[in-house]
Amino acid sequence: MSDAERIPVTVLTGYLGAGKTTLLNRILSEDHGRRYAVIVNEFGEIGIDGDLVLNSSEELFEMNNGCICCTVRGDLVRTLHGLLAKQDDFDAIIIETTGLADPGPVAQTFFMDRSLQAKAVLDSVTTLVDARHIAPRLADSREAAEQIAFADVIILNKTDLADEDSLRETEARLRGLNPYAAIHRAERADVALEKVLGQGGFDLDRITAPEPACDTPDHVHDEHCGHDHGHQHDSDIVSVSLTSEKPMVAARIGEWLEEILTEQGQDILRAKGIIDVAGDNRRLVFQAVHMMLEGDFQRPWGAGERRRSQLVFIGRNLDEAALQAGFDSCAADNNEMKRVMTGGN
Repeated sequence: MSDAERIPVTVLTGYLGAGKTTLLNRILSEDHGRRYAVIVNEFGEIGIDGDLVLNSSEELFEMNNGCICCTVRGDLVRTLHGLLAKQDDFDAIIIETTGLADPGPVAQTFFMDRSLQAKAVLDSVTTLVDARHIAPRLADSREAAEQIAFADVIILNKTDLADEDSLRETEARLRGLNPYAAIHRAERADVALEKVLGQGGFDLDRITAPEPACDTPDHVHDEHCGHDHGHQHDSDIVSVSLTSEKPMVAARIGEWLEEILTEQGQDILRAKGIIDVAGDNRRLVFQAVHMMLEGDFQRPWGAGERRRSQLVFIGRNLDEAALQAGFDSCAADNNEMKRVMTGGN
């Protein structure tokens, strides 16, 4: 299949009580005019009313708005393949993780299974956050912090239960954990699906310069904002941004990334970057989930576009100075640049 024909998959996560059930019920019951397939871990967890179900089998439930609900009673890969084999022109797949789950292994599934990649494409990870109760969860739960750090989109839910000062403080903490995710406020998980689907967080063609995002509609840049404080952090999760103005040696940067992910992959939740390769007019783009790495040359650098290399790591126990030193060691020296310019070996 072409990229346009593959089914986009969104991973939906969030700590217990964050509002995933409410969002999933809305997707499976509202007359939004689109067909989604929702994969959940336990059908009973989302409390679907029996009169919403048109047809049912052991693991596949068709809803009266055309959406499909699947249960995961076995292996996720098997469930995905079964759903895709039966699929009849639905728009997207949403995978709901359990409230205590790290979304990393789910995302890695789409790096490892080539036959699955032929039919579906991982689009993004969306994390729901309970605006009223997230503070104690961050204090006592490793998983809650990882779900936020891993996200491409964060839905700050139950905002009607918190005042504006608390919401702004929570947003600052979220940006401390993940300054690169879009944050959308919501009540009762009432968020436009366009803000969840079609984000392209794992699309190499759409990875842009990894600058921190501040696109909450009512966002204000002030002392509560994490935008200009990329290294603010909560718990032991940090974000590290690396930049180099020097062209890189392609083989060297590849070896270095492989080494970093092999040694520290369990602590690296997400990584992505755009590399200026010496002697090549195309942008080298990569992304990683834990120890799984993929990358490719993408479009040429534009006329007048600033050529530089930028990397982002989000994870635990990250030594920024050591990462920057390793990154800098991949740059082409003067002799290498001369060989590139003259076409020598």
